[in-house]
Amino acid sequence: MSEARSTVSDPGVARELTAFQQNILTILAEDARYGLAIKRELESYYDSEVNHGRLYPNLDDLVEMGLVEKSELDKRTNEYALTEEGFEAVLGQLEWVFSNVATGDGRGDELRELVDRFE
Repeated sequence: MSEARSTVSDPGVARELTAFQQNILTILAEDARYGLAIKRELESYYDSEVNHGRLYPNLDDLVEMGLVEKSELDKRTNEYALTEEGFEAVLGQLEWVFSNVATGDGRGDELRELVDRFE
């Protein structure tokens, strides 16, 4: 690893988040969702059950940090949406990851191909 390589960016607030919280932000980057939809998406990603006692305190923490906005869909269901600050946290994390992965040897091209698959 080259010591001369400078850090392009730092991940900002994302560096203070757990991987679980970053995954919640990533899910919400696509679209606002209610809690059970977030839970299902996380369970699909982790290939295991996600406990309500883990999900909802983390959602509350993200709301408190201003990264997620919570609104009431009905008396029993809350919807969660990414705030602009939350989106910036996702981008900051991606920029930091990309700056450390795209180190030459065609890796930048591989990253571009990956991004192009989802546009």
